[in-house]
Amino acid sequence: MLPEILVLGAGLTVLIGGSFMPRHRQWWGRVVAAAALCGAGVVAAFQLAGPDRVAFDGTFAVDTATGVVRIAAAVGLLAVLAVAGDEIAGAARESEIYALLLFATTGVLVLACAADLIVLVTGYLLASIPLYALIGLARTAEGAEAAMKTYLLGALFGILLLLGVSILYAAAGGTWYPQLAGELGGAPVGAVAAGLIGVLGALLFKAGGVPAHFWIPDAAQGALGTVAMFVTTVPKLGAFVALYRVADVLPGAISWSLLIGLLAVAGMTLGNLAAYWQSDPRRMLGWSTVSQVGYLLVPVAVVGRSDLAVPSLLFYLAAYTLTNVAAFAISTTLPELRDIGSYRGLARARPWLAGALVVALLGLLGTPPTAVFVGKLTTASAAWDGGAAWLAVVVFVNTVISLFYYLRWIIPAYQQTADGRHDAFATRPWSAATAVVAAAGSLALGVGAGLVWVVVAG
Repeated sequence: MLPEILVLGAGLTVLIGGSFMPRHRQWWGRVVAAAALCGAGVVAAFQLAGPDRVAFDGTFAVDTATGVVRIAAAVGLLAVLAVAGDEIAGAARESEIYALLLFATTGVLVLACAADLIVLVTGYLLASIPLYALIGLARTAEGAEAAMKTYLLGALFGILLLLGVSILYAAAGGTWYPQLAGELGGAPVGAVAAGLIGVLGALLFKAGGVPAHFWIPDAAQGALGTVAMFVTTVPKLGAFVALYRVADVLPGAISWSLLIGLLAVAGMTLGNLAAYWQSDPRRMLGWSTVSQVGYLLVPVAVVGRSDLAVPSLLFYLAAYTLTNVAAFAISTTLPELRDIGSYRGLARARPWLAGALVVALLGLLGTPPTAVFVGKLTTASAAWDGGAAWLAVVVFVNTVISLFYYLRWIIPAYQQTADGRHDAFATRPWSAATAVVAAAGSLALGVGAGLVWVVVAG
């Protein structure tokens, strides 16, 4: 548990230390956070090469899925901290923001490692509560609305989670996953289904999926760019691995696979259709996030029926982390441009940034050779292999549909302005560098997918 200890310890250090530092030295908190994340990533990489282990009497799993989430979360939060160097450096709440980000990430890691429903609840609360404060830091009407929606939905689905855990505990006589796997098969189907809905709803809230998705577009639009990048990326890592672990112990007597498949279709379709009409790039990316959650649910729907399910899910999560970070970093590089048409002329003024925009958006679309293309391809293959060919068809159709709204942002960037002149497009250096590096990482991960697949396949 050293990676979790490092991240949580860094959060406590930054929170307490920041209380005694003058405002012009709050950047030390970012250094401490980055050092802890690098250490956690290195430790996770070493543990990933070793055998699977458990802690706390088997309630905390350390396996391939855990390792991938630890590394991806560290990379994702490092990118968020880099963008924060432009946006919140010198702010009155700088150290508190870093601490909240670290605490939320610790909750995400606990979610991913949970092999017991009580540990799952703990991770959910730790990952959720800091988000309410982070989203409300924008101090705007949009930020307040987003924070209120997030809080109300988080509280609602938190109650549903506790209710679902209580029902499953009553049905199985315990909360440990191996015990659930052995006892739920003989439990009343209605009770198991009710418990599943409670747990599934809470994890979909963390992931930002239908029907718990309403807060995602508002948070993406109204929160600080740093926070928007975080909430649309890192929490999904823990939520989806937790979903996979829960799905793996459910009995075949209930149609949980069909339920998750239908939610995947709803997420893909609704996210893509809603993104069509958005002119604010961050809100468009928020709806794009909802659609990406739909794609990520596809391998969860065939867990236990296809050997490709878990590796494709883990690869897609890593690919999405890099690609989504690149897209949001572009929006934080040019924070004043809150309309897609305002990017007109970007390619001529900032060609590297325009290139990162193309890679990020076509990457989210799933265009080769980006990493998300491999993720979608393996996801569809897992659905086909698992006897859910209809899900593979829906993935393909929705991918084609999403092309058009991504092009709505790309095309203006390569057009000339009306007067033939091009604005300077004053950029933020850390955000611009993050966008370019993350876009390059998405390409590299796609090209080197074969090597990474060996790792995620265990």
